Amino acid sequence: MVAVAVVGILAAVALPSYTDYLRRGRVPEAFTFLSQYQVTMEQHFQDNRAYGSGSTCAPDAASATKVIASPSGVKYFTFGCSLTDSGQGYLLTATSTTALGSAHIYTVTHGNVKATTKFKGADMTGKACWLVKGSEC
Repeated sequence: MVAVAVVGILAAVALPSYTDYLRRGRVPEAFTFLSQYQVTMEQHFQDNRAYGSGSTCAPDAASATKVIASPSGVKYFTFGCSLTDSGQGYLLTATSTTALGSAHIYTVTHGNVKATTKFKGADMTGKACWLVKGSEC
C-alpha cells in the first residue's frame, strides 16, 4: 500500500512537469516560422515598397501563395498575416493547435515588436516578448 502511495505521489508531480517539458519543446516552432516570415516580408518590402496589396500579405516566391500559407512540417501552430497602415505594416500571428495541449498566441509586427497574447490558455496583456517557460519577460 505504501508503494502505491509513493508511485501516486510521484506521478502527480512528474506528469505535469513532463507535459510542460514537452510543451516548451514544441513552442519554438512558432518562433522559427514567424522569424522566417518576417524575413520574407522584409524582402518583399525591399522590392515593392509595400508588404502586400489590399488586405493580402506578400506572396511567397517559392509557392506563389500568401506568405503565411501553411508551411510544410508544422504540427503545433497555424499562422496568419494581416496588413496595417495601408500595406506599410503587418502583424504576423502564430496560434497553437490542439496538438500543443494548451492555447498559445504569439505575434510580431513590422517593427519587430513581439508579443504573447495567450500563454498556457490564459490571456496575457502587456507581454512584449515571446513567453516559453514563465509568465514574465
